[in-house]
Amino acid sequence: MKIALGLEYLGSHFYGWQYQPQFRTVQGCVEAALSIVANQPVKVIAAGRTDTGVHALAQVIHAEVSVNRHIRSWVLGGNANLPEDISIHWACPVDDEFHARFSALARHYRYVILNRPIRPALLANRVTWIHRPLVVETMQLAGNYLIGSHDFTSYRSVACQSPSPIRTITRLTVTREAEQIIISVSANGFLHHMVRNIAGVLLAVGRGESPPEWAKTVLEARDRTLGGVTAPAAGLYLSGVDYPTRYSLPKRI
Repeated sequence: MKIALGLEYLGSHFYGWQYQPQFRTVQGCVEAALSIVANQPVKVIAAGRTDTGVHALAQVIHAEVSVNRHIRSWVLGGNANLPEDISIHWACPVDDEFHARFSALARHYRYVILNRPIRPALLANRVTWIHRPLVVETMQLAGNYLIGSHDFTSYRSVACQSPSPIRTITRLTVTREAEQIIISVSANGFLHHMVRNIAGVLLAVGRGESPPEWAKTVLEARDRTLGGVTAPAAGLYLSGVDYPTRYSLPKRI
């Protein structure tokens, strides 16, 4: 059978999602835990391969298993064997056509900025701290230029291996909640470092270093070397993944 599972994790002490034998990775820990439940090796595939230090509120994975376990056993048994910085929220059976990555219709990311003079303690490695005041209104104006289907070459890592730089952003909002500024981005897919590079440009605009129109100038240049600084990983969260309604996947509890 094939099962889908929903995870959350704190990425601070992981070398990203993807399994690497010499490093602690989220995939490595999840596969080890589920293999104990199954009493045989289990391999998993994720909706998004998050980078080192990036967190997830609602990662979705799938696994093909050949053993019969109660669906709650994958959740409770998996969590019993996972480290405290990963948690399985739900599991459900899916048909053979389901694929955590390729069946996804949209992905949602959240970039969280703590904007105050004093550095955080409790939120260390969970937010990006910017001590200089940021202007949310100009950041939103800059973000508006990125909504729609574009060539995001200027906003992806030079090491990005995607064959196409074209992506469609359906929503990009910048909001302030007390001392926090949240950049929320939804798209049909994301390139390597795309959200962090967008955040880097919006931060420069918010600090008054560049006008909002600079976001468009960078976009149209199609040249990563002309873009802004890549924002730190600490503030980035994979906040959700959308799938066709026929799968009826649970939402994050």
